[in-house]
Amino acid sequence: MHSGSHHHSQSLLKYLWLSVATAIVTLTIKLVAALLTNSVGLWSDALESTVNLAAALIAIWAMIVAARPADSDHDFGHGKAEYLSAAAEGLMIFVAAVGIIYSAVQRFLYPSELENLSWGLLLSLSASIFNLGTGWYLIRVGKRERSITLEADGRHLMTDVITSAGVLAAMLLVMLSGWVWLDPVIAILVGLNILITGIRLLRRSFVGLLDAALPPEDVAQLTAALDQLASEQQVALTSLRTRESGRQRFVYVTLEVPGDWSVRRSHDVADLVEDRVAETLEDATTYVHIEPAQ
Repeated sequence: MHSGSHHHSQSLLKYLWLSVATAIVTLTIKLVAALLTNSVGLWSDALESTVNLAAALIAIWAMIVAARPADSDHDFGHGKAEYLSAAAEGLMIFVAAVGIIYSAVQRFLYPSELENLSWGLLLSLSASIFNLGTGWYLIRVGKRERSITLEADGRHLMTDVITSAGVLAAMLLVMLSGWVWLDPVIAILVGLNILITGIRLLRRSFVGLLDAALPPEDVAQLTAALDQLASEQQVALTSLRTRESGRQRFVYVTLEVPGDWSVRRSHDVADLVEDRVAETLEDATTYVHIEPAQ
């Protein structure tokens, strides 16, 4: 069995602390804007930023847990903590969206005048710039490092950008037209969009918790590398299976060798299989089962 290093996960924590800092800054800005304007859209936007802050703190917990090596109680490590974090973020997005839609419907039924819209536009725009930069960066790093926690947190921030864009549009239209009913209508549409994002994130985390196989492109790359090794060593590598647990990847393969081979020779080839997998897939743990060829 060959196992990759788990220490790299700890280095990703700095990106999540960036998310926490961004959430605190944007939440403060949006609360001020909401107080100044009395806009249901901005209050909803502030609610989304509150969820972002809580989600970032949960993501930090998940990253710390996922970085722990395997122990007597968790033979395969703690990588699935990242899926739990993503599920929690998806649930928070879902709840926030429902809250936004409910508040918007209430404001639509019982409208009230908005104030200081120019300040609301300026503050909301500045908060969106913070979220856009951090969200894009986290998604990029999450994909590069294969961390669903970072990617989920980045996408959460990007939904906040979409929320803010909708609110900005509503504020601008209200300023130009005086139609205060546009404020709750835009908030409802934004809430529905966020609701869809939360559902998609929940679905992805549940798939991971159910031991999904590696992505097709990874499996294709691994198959090509193992086929080349089998040809070089004149053996057969069969029954390839894979599964993913956060950043951890597990590979199971059967090595078929001639019946007259010694245990030592078979073991040496099994070591080559493990090395080849490690060269092909980072953070992969490989299990090789040896059988005599028929």
